Amino acid sequence: MKTKTNVKAAAKLPLNQILGGDCIEVMNSLPEGSVDLIFADPPYNLQLKGDLHRPDNSKVDAVDDHWDQFDSFKAYDKFTRAWLKAAKRLLKPNGAIWVIGSYHNVFRMGYELQNQGYWILNDVVWRKSNPMPNFRGKRFTNAHETMIWASKAEGGKYTFNYEALKALNEGIQMRSDWVLPICTGHERLKDENGDKAHPTQKPESLLHRVLVGATNPGDVILDPFFGTGTTGAVAKMLGRDFIGIEREEEYRKVAEKRISRIRKFDREALETTKSKRAEPRVPFGQLVERGMLRPGEMLVSPRGKTAKVRADGTLVAGESRGSIHQVGAALESAPSCNGWTYWSFKRDGKKVPIDLLRQQIRAEMV
Repeated sequence: MKTKTNVKAAAKLPLNQILGGDCIEVMNSLPEGSVDLIFADPPYNLQLKGDLHRPDNSKVDAVDDHWDQFDSFKAYDKFTRAWLKAAKRLLKPNGAIWVIGSYHNVFRMGYELQNQGYWILNDVVWRKSNPMPNFRGKRFTNAHETMIWASKAEGGKYTFNYEALKALNEGIQMRSDWVLPICTGHERLKDENGDKAHPTQKPESLLHRVLVGATNPGDVILDPFFGTGTTGAVAKMLGRDFIGIEREEEYRKVAEKRISRIRKFDREALETTKSKRAEPRVPFGQLVERGMLRPGEMLVSPRGKTAKVRADGTLVAGESRGSIHQVGAALESAPSCNGWTYWSFKRDGKKVPIDLLRQQIRAEMV
């Protein structure tokens, strides 16, 4: 992996590299429509007034770095407008963006996302299981950050691995509130003095969930505020390509060292549960054409009702005629029916779901 300080527009993307410089200038130098996903953790513009101390009068290591300082909301909004515009240019037509922020800046980003024509899909609350206490006792403990997930435009066919996220959540549909810890212990990167290498380092668990849910192996993920490289580290593990942009040399060095130690998961480990909607469509009639089921053969419902297969792939049951779905719905007096899971056929006296035949055909398509 190489670190570059200047990037010129080129036909080939600088994959798996950390690029130095101003994120807006660097993004504008990259090829248009070349990125699948952007994960952005921009400066929060925290507006801290003076030092923050614990009850024992020790100073809190807060975010007071120069890169988080803006003269005014107007200056911050101008910056937000510019980098979101540059980011949108880079996204593929079906690309998407995730931005993360605190109450200081996330609403300003959401406003600008909509102004620029992004289409907001969800806001996701990262609820920190181990937040920093509110030492002054004058406000609620700030225990969450907000992420906004948006497609490049309304109608974009963005990636959403619903079944993979459901599997990650023990078979339960993934909600929009995620309870995950902040970086502590071995995951928290330290500098040569033993201090935090970066004040807002995000946990790998957060990026793991985002990338598993919103990208596929081989996708290109851009992080324009790369910091110490959490996005790149997780992308490498999960078999995605990344492009990192980071202005601060000290952060680039930490990120480069970190990512060089990362091992990509093997091919089998990278596979995730696929959505049934993403699988190739197989018409029922194809089973008839290929002789897997014969015209005149009887299909059986879970409650013993029967229907006869016709040469054109439709069924007939009494007065009901139509597709496997239509006839199943008619027999059950239901508004709809998934014929693939409803019907079975008999072989050697045993009931066999017709969906097994569909899976055989799908296996041939791989």
